[in-house]
Amino acid sequence: MVAAFVLRGLCRAQAAPRWSPAELLRVPRRGHRLTPADDELYQRTRISLLQRESPQSMYIDSYSSRGFMVNGNRVLGPCALLPHSVVQWNVGTHLDITEESFCLFWLLEPRIEIVVVGTGDRTERLQPQVLQALRRRGIAAEVQDTPNACATFNFLCHEGRVTGAALIPPSGGTVLTSLARAAE
Repeated sequence: MVAAFVLRGLCRAQAAPRWSPAELLRVPRRGHRLTPADDELYQRTRISLLQRESPQSMYIDSYSSRGFMVNGNRVLGPCALLPHSVVQWNVGTHLDITEESFCLFWLLEPRIEIVVVGTGDRTERLQPQVLQALRRRGIAAEVQDTPNACATFNFLCHEGRVTGAALIPPSGGTVLTSLARAAE
């Protein structure tokens, strides 16, 4: 290793041009090395992944009667999940869901392909004009009970689909049921 260092130094000394002091002022100087030092060549590079999936993905970790755990963050009450954010959704039951309460899903760019609606403990019918308004704007709707809606949303996000969710917490038990463990 010492011989390689000495040989490299000799080669550089022979190839180095002779500069006059006036020419040295015009030549740009670099404050950093362009080649790694010998000790840098033998170090290993480590990469730590902080998220289990891509940062654009939303995942519902668990749910309870109080709300949801989304990407490790607690969300209380009904919520709307968008591709890059979570917002409170101002509905109490499936009867409060109107065309106006879905307007945030068709205002987004890139356009949402499908909205998964969780209506609580049971699958409830939405008003026909609400579903027609979504269809007119090219958005599919999947209406399910909240536990199944959470699983469907996670599956669609894992597939890479542009998905939104409108979720009302189930009124049943208060024990958190981890969806991540159920998927494994």
